[in-house]
Amino acid sequence: MKINIPNILTIFRILLTPLFIVCLFYPNIYSNLWALFIFILASITDAFDGHYARKYDQVTRHGKFLDPLADKILVSSAFISFAIMDIVPYWMVILIIFRDLFVTGLRMVMESQGLTMITSKIAKAKTTTQISVIIFILAFLGFKIFDINWLGIVYDFIIDYRVIYYFTLVATVFTILTGITYLYNNKNIIKKFISG
Repeated sequence: MKINIPNILTIFRILLTPLFIVCLFYPNIYSNLWALFIFILASITDAFDGHYARKYDQVTRHGKFLDPLADKILVSSAFISFAIMDIVPYWMVILIIFRDLFVTGLRMVMESQGLTMITSKIAKAKTTTQISVIIFILAFLGFKIFDINWLGIVYDFIIDYRVIYYFTLVATVFTILTGITYLYNNKNIIKKFISG
């Protein structure tokens, strides 16, 4: 694998994931704030590595494989953790992970046959939606340690109106829709692959 700045950032994001999980489950009042900080840091590397690779012509075959894989590892780890913590339903997490693994697996199989699938802007919006929901949940977990009146009102609103549930539901539906759109946009390539 060619070692360059984008690939280093991608590997760094993968290595941050276990640390993020440890902070999320560690029994300390500040650990969820650390989890939020680590996730935001990892998300910044996600935004930066691709931009840097394109700007300075450092796009590599390994980088094209590792970057989406690092995203899936980070996002899936967060959603699985939230399900274990009973914050979001398992069925939503299963749908999100199934879609992401299916599309990633299909892309890898296609590329092994020399076929390149089209990634639309809506797929990038899907990742942004998932990351936004995760950051919202982490902020909810992290900032509840502060005893501030207006923050208590916000927390009561989030709990009473099941805001986390509905935000995650939107992310789940959007994730599935982008998967269907991805398959539709690449239907000719898929037909070519199936026909041999």
